[in-house]
Amino acid sequence: MQRLTWDVIRNRAKDFAAEWSTATYEKGETQSFYNDFFATFGVKRRSVASYEKRVQTLDKGRSGFIDLFWPGTLLIEQKSAGLDLGKARGQALDYVDWLPDRDQPRYVLTCDFQRWRLLDLDTGDETHFTLSELPKHIERFDFILGRQRTFTTQAEVNIKAAELMGRLHDALEAKRYTWHDLERLLVRLLFCLFADDTGIFEPRMC
Repeated sequence: MQRLTWDVIRNRAKDFAAEWSTATYEKGETQSFYNDFFATFGVKRRSVASYEKRVQTLDKGRSGFIDLFWPGTLLIEQKSAGLDLGKARGQALDYVDWLPDRDQPRYVLTCDFQRWRLLDLDTGDETHFTLSELPKHIERFDFILGRQRTFTTQAEVNIKAAELMGRLHDALEAKRYTWHDLERLLVRLLFCLFADDTGIFEPRMC
């Protein structure tokens, strides 16, 4: 399957936000809502996540149903518009605790269609935004594409990149690839590495 660029995904997110701008009802609209949301990334929801996953405490004293569950990755607690998302967050975290360690997700999303709260359980970072703001925050969901955020500092990244470029320089120089040709090659390689990270080399989608 061809990977979508972020520009394409962002435009799809705008269309998604417009399409669902009046959604309010949990029971009647949740499944269609998230089927369309995953499609924004070119991902079939049923290939990774299921609805109404039943969970219960080990002593079986309490139980509940997770609205959408992607084992090891994402848990969604959905509410009708205007309900308390703080309470929904507590409910979602209870469900996380009830899950086996191997299935506990990294991300918890609480949502009432118009308001979104995405919590990263590994870092404690929580992002709040509205449906209309989704396109600006869409890269927060890069894990849907199988990409995990890294939190290495920019300085560490620069040091590592410099070390690798230095090793490449020395290896090429040892093969008698020197002077202006060598420097020009390294500059072009560096440009390509940065450009690739922006998606510039990916084919345009019609």
